[in-house]
Amino acid sequence: MECYDINEGDFSGCGPLGWAARNGHERVVEILLRREEIRPDSRDNYHQTPLSCAAENGHEGVVKILLGREEVNPDKPDIDGRTPLSWATLFKHDRVVKTLLGREEVNPNKPDRLGKTPLLYAAMCGHEAVMKTLLGREEVKPDKPVEDGQTPLSHAAQCGYEGVVKILLGREEVNPDKPDKWGAVPLSRAAGRGHEGVVKILLEREEVNPDKPDEDGRTPLSYAAQCGHEGVAKILLGREEVNPDKPGISGQTPLSHAAGRGHEGVVKILLGREEVNPDKPDKHVGQTPFSYAAQNGHEGVVKILHGREEVNPDKPDNDGRTPLSYAAWNGHEGVVEILLGREEVKPDKPDNDDRTPLSHVARNGHEGVAKILLGREEVNPDMPDYRGRTPFWYAAQYGHERVVVLLQSRKTVSSSSDISPRKRRRVE
Repeated sequence: MECYDINEGDFSGCGPLGWAARNGHERVVEILLRREEIRPDSRDNYHQTPLSCAAENGHEGVVKILLGREEVNPDKPDIDGRTPLSWATLFKHDRVVKTLLGREEVNPNKPDRLGKTPLLYAAMCGHEAVMKTLLGREEVKPDKPVEDGQTPLSHAAQCGYEGVVKILLGREEVNPDKPDKWGAVPLSRAAGRGHEGVVKILLEREEVNPDKPDEDGRTPLSYAAQCGHEGVAKILLGREEVNPDKPGISGQTPLSHAAGRGHEGVVKILLGREEVNPDKPDKHVGQTPFSYAAQNGHEGVVKILHGREEVNPDKPDNDGRTPLSYAAWNGHEGVVEILLGREEVKPDKPDNDDRTPLSHVARNGHEGVAKILLGREEVNPDMPDYRGRTPFWYAAQYGHERVVVLLQSRKTVSSSSDISPRKRRRVE
């Protein structure tokens, strides 16, 4: 009779006992455990034991059978550091969690390789029952952060689990305004995901600063504005402590974030506040909300800001680039037409490198915008930049045939670059 190894695993390293445990076959597990040569705590290629497999899939009966063997380590981690308790918690198997917690050897606060504890998994997955079970153990630290500094509360807030948030806030040890590695507090995480219920719950706590900035200077309102969450923006703006025009380290305000992402609703809400400067440039580049909207082709936002007297539609940034220049660079025809409808906008205005909107269009091959600009008498189709490179030169260099043809149709266009003495000095 040919012999075989009853513990031998398949391609995944999982043997007969492991598969029986994973699929919840209690009778098969009992039969296999009667064999002397069986290894009840063997590991597969991912270092998961039969107990870990059973816990992951919520097979309470199999878990109890395996825990009856002395050789089985009820707290044995796999290759990622996850214990059977972590797996049971992750998949909301409350009865298995209770069974495992009945063993003294099981550490209910044991982190995996990423620092995630069973409680953190419960918070991330919104498992209220498991959360309550774990918090019933004195060893469990309800405010313990992982490597990135996020606490169970921060994860629950980010995921919008109101029930879990309430449970955690019921613990004195939990800091409701604790920042993570990036300085973002639970309120910012909830605001960025648009979880209005969680935002309201957190704002009920006196310790929570509704205008607390992260390391980049972004406040909860900035998070909400950037992601277009109108409801959250309204809730936050209902607090006196919130500055609706507060810039981050880069100088971008909530309005700038909303405009750059095309969130018309939030833009309208912010513009309804007197404190908000609709033409405020940032510190990094000097771009205004209008410039960001034009750059990203958000016609709706452009129209909204376009209607404000305070907004200069031709305002250059630190590099001399106007909203028209940015819109032209990215080929946003609709925005270009809107801008050219304003008398203040100069269609041939050069930036600090003497590059005009047409020059940027030629560089990127936006035929539609090229046609629009070439339809304006003020536009010089042969204007060289500080290196003497004309729009024709850029179109030819980057192989934009249609733009080359368009430019050649203008009689003034020269196929060679003529660098003036002033520009030659700049090149040299």
